[in-house]
Amino acid sequence: MTSGIPLRDDFDGFALRALAKGTKDAAQARRLLALAEIYDGHSRSDAARIGGVTLQIVRDWVIRFNARGPSGLINGKAPGNQGKLSDVHRQALAKIVESGPIPAVHGVVRWRRKDLVQWLFQEYRISVDETTIGRELKALGFAKLSARPRHYAQNEGDLESFKKKFPATLAAIKGRLPKNVEIELWWADEARIGQKNKITRRWARKGTRPLAPHDRRTMWTYIFGAICPKKGKGAGLVLPYCDTSAMNQHLLEISQAVDDGAHAVLIVDQAGWHVTPKLDVPDNITLLFLPPRSPELNPVENVWQFLRDNWLSGIFNDYEDIVAHCCDAWNKLVAQPWKIMSIGMRDWAHRF
Repeated sequence: MTSGIPLRDDFDGFALRALAKGTKDAAQARRLLALAEIYDGHSRSDAARIGGVTLQIVRDWVIRFNARGPSGLINGKAPGNQGKLSDVHRQALAKIVESGPIPAVHGVVRWRRKDLVQWLFQEYRISVDETTIGRELKALGFAKLSARPRHYAQNEGDLESFKKKFPATLAAIKGRLPKNVEIELWWADEARIGQKNKITRRWARKGTRPLAPHDRRTMWTYIFGAICPKKGKGAGLVLPYCDTSAMNQHLLEISQAVDDGAHAVLIVDQAGWHVTPKLDVPDNITLLFLPPRSPELNPVENVWQFLRDNWLSGIFNDYEDIVAHCCDAWNKLVAQPWKIMSIGMRDWAHRF
């Protein structure tokens, strides 16, 4: 009868029992105690009795322990079935997700997991389920994110040109001001808030479709909002109309929020009530206009998304209720300057 495989000589029974006492893995502790019995000069049968296994399994533990030490006695994750997707398939999947669907070709305007399941089968005759697609997308670094607003007819060259020329534009504005005047960067926009509200994402059990009330009435009001991300400041008004008169009131509100002795460069889109010569622009504000059709350059668009997702997606009883909720939401925002900084800071705009 052949003798058992000898255990490595850099451990002993005392050391293995100490490791067994400290581990939180019950299976590893049982195996360590069984091998400690062998170190103490007892038989492999005694070790098998302590471990509650056969001699063959004790032999397997010895081999694993000799090769990798105590960590070799921890059960590894089962390898499972070999994945159906190769690196070529994953690269193609990443490419199609990044480029987005072509509605006329794929029949959808955004990719869902079920659409990608169908695309994989049509392209490669590979059948996978939606769970596999979700796991592969996460492994490739994708997550389900809210899309940033983008106008369908925008000129990307205009956006890049605006960013590139931005420092020089600010320098030119500062050159027209008295020496050593501080420049504050402000951004402004307007949002219509009404009873026909947005249904936001919410936590729910997988496989269910959560329900949420959705109002169909059409009463609304407007939030005129402006933020200074660098200083975490905001200036807003809730008004019934969106016109030149309302914009003039908002400009006065922003003017009062600018620090004493500072000058605000207020960046806005080219809406009619922004570009009209009828505006009464305060002396401590200079207007700077964004390129046409470029909402993603204005961080206030992300402010609206944050307000709707967190505080403005309920059911409103009447106009006064809408106004009250809008005022409350804006006041909550300006009370959190770090939130304004987080939402509004843009590297390309705050390098000066």
